[in-house]
Amino acid sequence: MNPIMERVYEIGIIPVIAFNSVDEAVPLCKALVAGGLPAAEVTFRTACAEDCIKKIHDEVPEMLLGAGTVLTTEQADRAMAAGASFIVSPGFDPNVTKHVIEKGGIMMPGTCSAGEMQQAMNLGCEGIKFFPAEANGGVAMLKNIGGALKTAKWMCTGGINAKNVNDYLAYDQIFAVGGTWMCKSDKIKAGAWDEITAMCKEAVDTMLGLELAHIGINCADDTEAMKTAETLGALLNMAVKPGNSSIFVGKKEFEIMKKPGRGTHGHIAIRTNNVDRAIYHLGLRGVKFDMDSKNVKNGKTVAIYMADEIAGFAIHLVQK
Repeated sequence: MNPIMERVYEIGIIPVIAFNSVDEAVPLCKALVAGGLPAAEVTFRTACAEDCIKKIHDEVPEMLLGAGTVLTTEQADRAMAAGASFIVSPGFDPNVTKHVIEKGGIMMPGTCSAGEMQQAMNLGCEGIKFFPAEANGGVAMLKNIGGALKTAKWMCTGGINAKNVNDYLAYDQIFAVGGTWMCKSDKIKAGAWDEITAMCKEAVDTMLGLELAHIGINCADDTEAMKTAETLGALLNMAVKPGNSSIFVGKKEFEIMKKPGRGTHGHIAIRTNNVDRAIYHLGLRGVKFDMDSKNVKNGKTVAIYMADEIAGFAIHLVQK
């Protein structure tokens, strides 16, 4: 996957912004970065879009910038010159699409039918926009099309919100979504940067869906492991289920290791909706990972350990 596309995938949610003034550009983007969403699709619906992209590119370099609502080759050129890393259009225009790709840019044209999607893919688009997503049948529509277009990768916008974001991102062929719910226009006009930061954090937490999977407890041998498991089972009225290398208690809330495993005392497993996105976003919070422990299946990370223990426990992320 192209590095820009990879980063869009890892971030997961791309805020879609229509700036009213260049003065809004930097403070809004700093609020997005603080909230864990260092990306924006700046739409060309307003006259200041080009200047906003340039200012953000110069002053908030950690932002991944795209230009949206790009309708012409001239707008595409201006957007890329200003610092946009990808170009998004509301519809599929073969001329604009070819122009951007020929200039070495990343183009995500808007599509709403299998025919448009196929044409965009054949022109070399690695990612395509599905717009307006909800009005055109949402995830169910894409699952039907995805059965035929198995290599299609969609970024969905239009009707995406906190309630349905994970319905979209749970489908592997959807690599990202765009939305405005975490940075509504009234909040931008009011300069409510702290509120926008808080809503971005909430959006990231909703997307990641982090929750406790189980606690692993290290024991010296089979005998100690069984004694520990039976004690917990009796105390909590939970079933004890012996396995090859460990014994599970309850509905796998506890994993009792038959010999010392990773971690001084054991391990804590945290489930997440997407391990790759969790690695990226927890990395923004300062978490380091043991990349040698990464377990990848079908091109997607399904488990990884953090580099450091917490209170003597190794911490690892697992795919839901």
